[in-house]
Amino acid sequence: MGDWIRCFHPAPAAGTRLLCFPHAGGSVSAYHALSAAVTGVVDPRLVQYPGRQDRYGEPFAERAGDVVDAVLGVRSQWDDGRPVALFGHSMGALLAFETARRLTAEGRPPAALFVSGRRGPSLPWRPAGRRPVREMSDAELIEDMKGLSGTDNELFSSPELIPLFLPPVRADYRIVDEYEYREGPRLDCPVIALTGDADPRVTVEAARVWERETQGAFSCHVLTGGHFFLDDHLPYVADVIAAALPDRSAATP
Repeated sequence: MGDWIRCFHPAPAAGTRLLCFPHAGGSVSAYHALSAAVTGVVDPRLVQYPGRQDRYGEPFAERAGDVVDAVLGVRSQWDDGRPVALFGHSMGALLAFETARRLTAEGRPPAALFVSGRRGPSLPWRPAGRRPVREMSDAELIEDMKGLSGTDNELFSSPELIPLFLPPVRADYRIVDEYEYREGPRLDCPVIALTGDADPRVTVEAARVWERETQGAFSCHVLTGGHFFLDDHLPYVADVIAAALPDRSAATP
């Protein structure tokens, strides 16, 4: 099954576990700063996708459902009986959403779902006119990545690094391209959307479409920045998470 879960900053006294799903092409290191910011408010656990970092050489996941199946299959690595909230950025928001659906169907809905940098799942993700990633050359894929400004420009100018970082990006883009939204029961948990005001892929209106997915509370937080805005607003994001999880202390009165 593989070792899917990582922990940088354990918080055993926190009342809630937070399971975090990285963006396309990303790894747990992308969430190191977020993990540090929220520890104590929650007990953060991070999903490490195959095919990168210490899982280099393992086959990539092919579908969103593969990731959800695998994460639920290693539940003992992230579920210790405390309430669990889910957080995902971009592709990670999609995976967190599908995990929330599965947990809800099992009768244990998450405490909250935080979706960042992603339009509502019922909306198409691929921009009009952009070819599916299966048909894109490496050069086209790199240009698409540059448009999101989520990868250090030094990587693009280092030919020896491209074979290392491009395959997981291509694999994850396929997951997003080929994701098929299906109608289903609305979630019971609160859904909290976060979006950048200059995100080229996610308008504020598109982020608000997440409200359709829950019969619980919904809020949308618009922050300055593009698609990768999180690290510029970590104290605020930690406050948003804390506000959504008021019973976060595990200590007995």
